[in-house]
Amino acid sequence: MVNHTNELGPLNTMGAEFQKNRYAELKKYQEISPVHPEAVQALGGRPFTQWTVTRYADVLTVLKDARFVKEIRKIISQDQQVPVPPPLEDLVKTQRNQMLFRDPPDHTRLRRLVNQAFTPKIVQRLKPTIQRISTRLLDEMEGKSEIDIVKDYAYPLPVIVIADLLGVPREDHSIFKEWSDGFIKTIDIAPTMEDLVTGNRVTIEFRDYFRQIVQQRAETPQDDLISGLIQAKDTAGKLSEDELLDMCILLLVAGHETTVNLIANSMLLLLLHKNQQVLLRENPELLDLAIEEVLRFEPPVQATSRFVSEDMVFQGREFKKGDSVTVWLSAANRDPSQFGDPEMFDITRKENPHLAFGLGNHFCLGAPLAREEGTTAIQSFLEKFSHIELVSEDIQWKPSPLMRSLKSLPVQVRR
Repeated sequence: MVNHTNELGPLNTMGAEFQKNRYAELKKYQEISPVHPEAVQALGGRPFTQWTVTRYADVLTVLKDARFVKEIRKIISQDQQVPVPPPLEDLVKTQRNQMLFRDPPDHTRLRRLVNQAFTPKIVQRLKPTIQRISTRLLDEMEGKSEIDIVKDYAYPLPVIVIADLLGVPREDHSIFKEWSDGFIKTIDIAPTMEDLVTGNRVTIEFRDYFRQIVQQRAETPQDDLISGLIQAKDTAGKLSEDELLDMCILLLVAGHETTVNLIANSMLLLLLHKNQQVLLRENPELLDLAIEEVLRFEPPVQATSRFVSEDMVFQGREFKKGDSVTVWLSAANRDPSQFGDPEMFDITRKENPHLAFGLGNHFCLGAPLAREEGTTAIQSFLEKFSHIELVSEDIQWKPSPLMRSLKSLPVQVRR
């Protein structure tokens, strides 16, 4: 077998080709070099290999194999670890407290504390609330012939839902956008120092905000998640104050960011594939399958990363302890070895084991809630408007490699 790795350089996620058509670019790597190396250096000079993994079977293996971990500082020696720059100390401290960046047993402990708030049973109880919020937002569009689906619908719906679940005042949701946008950029692929410094600032503001809410709930508990977390105990004891604040940040950001993308991306795909929109309108029972196909075809989160905890051979490649692995969920979701006609958006697709929510220990905690919000949002929107048309064919995506996010989605609507 000929090794064509040298035909491809590093995957440039901010380059023109990737920004123009990321799926075509990822497909090249999947076909030519599905486990692709790039020699890099950490801030302190530690050399390691950054691996790009794009095939479904390989992505699946990395997500399930406990040798691929999240906490690099636990697997490299102290002398290889770089002191955290003072402008980033708050951000790094917060991320190290969040379960998204932890491994068992800490990840297990933290996840257990919030798991009960996102079970399918609890989500079913939230269904009437989600429907009421959706209906109210649609009612506010009455009389308008043009709306921005992102700004007017896809963003406020999940923000209000997660704010209510946490116990955060709805009137504050407008201030979360800047904070959330700033925080998300810090976990993107290759964030800039400017992104990290901004993320540090919004982290401080986030923490100060939630500290006030926590103090209020400690004095006067309510029927919300923050009150529950204050009282939460497990075998390791109470959640620390820092962990509680940072858990709130993660839940608020992750609890709406991906669902905004799911709703907006769903509407875009139904607008671009009119035959599928007609099919769904005529067969509303296909809605659940349609949401799964959106998750496969335009996953809100495109990739995730792990570190190699021990030397190993993976698909004929020598992985070294401390190497970084980026697995592309979006590429895996279009792997022809797993999906028939992967480039076709088909809402009748039944065999659809997509990886949009990840797998293993870090499988998305909010998957049931996201699915419910997505189905309610799309069904309600299609019922409200019999005619939906793109204002422009020039679709503007945010440049983020990690998130598949629309800048806006202006449409003309008619009842």
